[in-house]
Amino acid sequence: MKRIAAITMVRNDDFYLRKWVEYYGAQIGRENLYIFFDGEDQVIGDFCEGTHTSLHAKIGSQVISAEKGRLKFLSEQASRLLASGYDLVIGVDADEFIVVDPKLGKTLPEYLDSCRIHTSLSALGLDFGQKIGEECDIDESRPFLQQRHYAQIGTRYTKPSIISRPCQWGSGFHRIKKHNFHISKDLYLLHFGYFDMKRLEERFNDQDRLSQGWASHIRKRSRTIRYVTELKARNFERWTAFARVCQSIFRPPYALNKPAMFELKIVVRIPDRFRDIL
Repeated sequence: MKRIAAITMVRNDDFYLRKWVEYYGAQIGRENLYIFFDGEDQVIGDFCEGTHTSLHAKIGSQVISAEKGRLKFLSEQASRLLASGYDLVIGVDADEFIVVDPKLGKTLPEYLDSCRIHTSLSALGLDFGQKIGEECDIDESRPFLQQRHYAQIGTRYTKPSIISRPCQWGSGFHRIKKHNFHISKDLYLLHFGYFDMKRLEERFNDQDRLSQGWASHIRKRSRTIRYVTELKARNFERWTAFARVCQSIFRPPYALNKPAMFELKIVVRIPDRFRDIL
């Protein structure tokens, strides 16, 4: 079985990090999780016990420069882990979860063990929102996928998150410099950063994020909730199959190593087979 590590960097994100540790710890073992806190003013929660967790000097004060520095740092850490004996490194934000389609009946390590990965592997991105009027505020004591059932198929979250050799991720893990990407048939990246209106409003009021220039970013991404609420949900199997083909072929002219999908706004309803994953 391949040795797999997962890495992330967080700041003021215990809500998501707790779920991240719970999910990836169950999949690949807590001893293979590497968590870096952005800022020595952060407090490491006891839920991180058993992981490799460390505090680091805060990287940058503005979102764009900080993000570049963050991914440079994480790329270096991933290279170090690969050199130390890991076969694969998963690099994701704390609100992102790579899952195998439950219809296969495989764990994430079992699935990845069967994959030939030259440089990277991408999961199809699903950006979850809250369907206002149908779905209530998120209850963190219950599985997310029992409370959220709709997502936009998003090119922003089809990321080359799984790597098998040293390389340089671009900002947000959205691309690997000087390399193409390859979308797996049965992997999904579930993004929950904008899946709850109440939590989103709290982020709008987070002075630490606002001071770093996150306001416009948060406002822009909050459109996911509007899309999920207003657009008709389409067939999951049909449109995820379409998206994989479309995103594999078409690229934005400004970044040929990122996926494109003609700016289509496709919302799908997640099948019940996913409801107990996390």
